[in-house]
Amino acid sequence: MGQTIGVLSLQGAVQPHLRAVTAVGARAVSVRLPDEIVDVDGLIIPGGESTTIGMLIERFGVRQAIERHAAAGKPIFGTCAGMILLAKEIADSDQPRLGLMGVRVVRNSFGRQVDSFESLIEIKALGASPFPGVFIRAPHIEHVEPDVDVLARLGDRIVLARQGHLLAASFHPELTDDRRLHSLFLDMLVV
Repeated sequence: MGQTIGVLSLQGAVQPHLRAVTAVGARAVSVRLPDEIVDVDGLIIPGGESTTIGMLIERFGVRQAIERHAAAGKPIFGTCAGMILLAKEIADSDQPRLGLMGVRVVRNSFGRQVDSFESLIEIKALGASPFPGVFIRAPHIEHVEPDVDVLARLGDRIVLARQGHLLAASFHPELTDDRRLHSLFLDMLVV
């Protein structure tokens, strides 16, 4: 059946990611429990409420499964709240996080829910055509470790970065019809 991508389904924008993964030709499954994470080739941590998702990661006992997934070199894609959870550091916060990616993020960097917006983003890895970024209470990356590749900025703020098998976007690619970022993530799968 090809590669299987799990979408962490504890809270947040799960269904749009499942549709996007299917659209790029992979098998998409909801995952909530440690045994379900073991069986996937790649994992998406969706947008939502990062504090809530972080607490549920602990409550459902999936932290160790996600850490093992990452240690095995299997890719993880965090969008919005997922970016926050992947970060080693969160500015002015001690909320639960996975701490897997060498970045420091700022929560709600672009404002509150009422300040949500869309903006075209230049992402060289995706070609010449700009990507439609949907920003909803979005974070941004304010610091990266040396081995983190900055893939896109909006103004002076980092909004897309990659560190090896980890990919993080401050925006919601799943809420657009543009599937290039999900395709990029699929290309990261260990074969």
